[in-house]
Amino acid sequence: MIGWAMADHMRTELVTAALNMAVAFRGQRPPKVVFHADRGTQYTSNEMAEYAAAHGLACSVGRTGVCWDNAQQESYWASLKVEFYDRRVWPTRAEAMTAVGDWIERVYNRRRRHSALKMLSPVRFEELHRQMAEAA
Repeated sequence: MIGWAMADHMRTELVTAALNMAVAFRGQRPPKVVFHADRGTQYTSNEMAEYAAAHGLACSVGRTGVCWDNAQQESYWASLKVEFYDRRVWPTRAEAMTAVGDWIERVYNRRRRHSALKMLSPVRFEELHRQMAEAA
């Protein structure tokens, strides 16, 4: 998870905040990056199209009723809910948001091993990928 944001709404500005984080963290990237999402209005708005054009993102949305093209993200949400979020009672929204951010950065990205990444954490996988690319 390279970019994330939380708010009490689901407007396009929430999506662009997450994308801004991803762009800032990623640094150098290919000239064109695909941003895939579902057909929610926050992803299909004019504001999102303008943001994507300004940042070199090619927007992609899945077909209606087809869940497979977004399976990786759905798997992430399931992990967040089952492994962390649903196991606690959150007294305030602020506490929940802080704890979720901590879980993403400390556990999911750095400690949690992923079978699709040869049982490496996302951060470790990316480090090895970068090292191999630099060595080539």
